[in-house]
Amino acid sequence: MNQPRALSRRQFLAASGLAAGALGVAACGGSSAPKSKKSGPATVTFTTWAGAAEATAFKQIVTAFEAANKSIKVNLDIVPYAEMFQGIDAKLQAGDAPDMFRVTYTNLGIYSSKNVLLDMTPYVDSAFISQFQPAYWSAISFKGKPYGVPHQTDTTMLLYNKDMLDAAGVTSVPDTLASTWTWEEFLAVAKKVQAKLPAGHYAFMYDWAQTGAFRWLSWLFEAGGNLLNADLKTPAINSPAGLKAIEFTQSFFTEQLVPKNTSTGNATYPDSLFPAKTIAMAFAADFLLPGDIASAAKFPYAATFQPRDVTVSSDLGGNGIVGTNQSKNPEAAAEFLKFLVSRQSQQTFCEQACELPTRKDLVDATLNWTVRPDLMKMFVQQATVLTPFQVEQVTIPAFGSINTALQNQLDAAFVGGQSASTTAANISSAVSSATAASA
Repeated sequence: MNQPRALSRRQFLAASGLAAGALGVAACGGSSAPKSKKSGPATVTFTTWAGAAEATAFKQIVTAFEAANKSIKVNLDIVPYAEMFQGIDAKLQAGDAPDMFRVTYTNLGIYSSKNVLLDMTPYVDSAFISQFQPAYWSAISFKGKPYGVPHQTDTTMLLYNKDMLDAAGVTSVPDTLASTWTWEEFLAVAKKVQAKLPAGHYAFMYDWAQTGAFRWLSWLFEAGGNLLNADLKTPAINSPAGLKAIEFTQSFFTEQLVPKNTSTGNATYPDSLFPAKTIAMAFAADFLLPGDIASAAKFPYAATFQPRDVTVSSDLGGNGIVGTNQSKNPEAAAEFLKFLVSRQSQQTFCEQACELPTRKDLVDATLNWTVRPDLMKMFVQQATVLTPFQVEQVTIPAFGSINTALQNQLDAAFVGGQSASTTAANISSAVSSATAASA
């Protein structure tokens, strides 16, 4: 489950601001050295937000862990997402942090850079690390050290209403990564579909609303561009590839192929418009399937992969689970973290919550997802194309600020008439300021 949309932009920014301030204090007073494990049974607390299916899965995994580890008890603390990080930051500052907590990959760098997390280096070896796809192990690492485990991921694919595409004469849709549409082919399809739709209906939309603005980077990566250079400090977006990606996605709005209220500055999501047939196609993350899409889409629908330009790409949704260096039982916390991402535990969680694995041995496995397993298998394939360097770019400590800049500048380009060159220059300037401030 990625950032649930119940969290408003204001709440998110407030949480991010508190993190920057509170963690600055915590970093001065804490120590990264693991404390000695107490004798006798160890109790550890794991704080997380969770949807209904996720909560069930977490409880099942905790029960299994305690049955296999009689000397360790896990207190599962499920809190509302809107309260999650304000509570974590306050407890870190007060020296009363939970042993473990859940965090999105794109915000993990805020914590790993502030010397408040448990360094997992003493608890994992090369054999353990090799079980994970490199991109996701990179997502929980900072300066070569792992701070947590890559629990699960999600990514974006293109859902389409079969009836609406058939009505437009689109009867062939790619079903493999190797055959996916090029940008030009996708745009031609979208225009063909749009021509057959009545007023107030649109060919498609993208799931980049507000804090999901980072999902736009898929287009940048597909164009052969990057947000950052190899030093992960200097901006790389003000480039021919960056301009191409901005201009291409800008055309979605200028060509009136998408609803105007689906820009990065709005809060419109595909799980409302797609089931209502307001749009014929929806770029949507897999965790949206179990909700309104599965229950309210009363028509045949399928999925295809992201279009390609120079290459294929994807986006980094999902979450890591981290330990804190305030834990009085770091060894017990580390054992539970490793158990969470064992093959059986990760499979259980992904199947029940309709999310994607980070383990190599589950990528090609047959998982029994509760909703549309045929589509979930395709989402797994889509997630494998993200590279470690692309992951590094969206997990730096400054990325929270950069994501806000992406949201604002892309919105200005999409619906505000701002030129692609100005947009690229403004994002570049924001990246420079953000990375300098976090240095």
